[in-house]
Amino acid sequence: MTEHYPVGGGWVVRPGSDEDLAEVVLLERETATAPHWAAAEYAALLRWHGDGGVRRCVYVAAQGRLLAGFAVGSAVGAGHDAEAELESVVVREEFRKQGLGSALCRAVMEWSRREGASAIALEVRAASSGAVRLYGGLGFVAAGRRPGYYHDPEDDAIMMHCTLGGKRPALVLPDLYGGAALF
Repeated sequence: MTEHYPVGGGWVVRPGSDEDLAEVVLLERETATAPHWAAAEYAALLRWHGDGGVRRCVYVAAQGRLLAGFAVGSAVGAGHDAEAELESVVVREEFRKQGLGSALCRAVMEWSRREGASAIALEVRAASSGAVRLYGGLGFVAAGRRPGYYHDPEDDAIMMHCTLGGKRPALVLPDLYGGAALF
């Protein structure tokens, strides 16, 4: 069964395929703050079926052949011990603030639930206030900070996590933002 999540405006979030490789790599290269992985790694991800240990997924936001964004997730372990990570979310600048990033994240979160994870984690650039707000709106909360984690450009990472399938946690981040709540 192929998953398709209608987003609106003709956009659909669906699992990525080999046919998406060139657009995924192009989009990643156009986005300075995206994690820059080798094209061969994206090719392997799009063909990934899991090995019983680490499982990975790629979802794309598409309108026909036009790709506006993609997200990569992973899960390790089995049952309630499974750990999931939202590894990357990239949306073309001209298509941001249309719900595509949120839909991509939700697709990875749902995949993670099906893989048995009870929570999902991510790292986000501290300077990416829009991304931090997006993740907060999905139920992620800050769990820590990694100074100097990102390069080109230099930035700290905010580590965030979200419980899957449970109550949405409070979104107050006093330790990371000098007592100010972001959301």
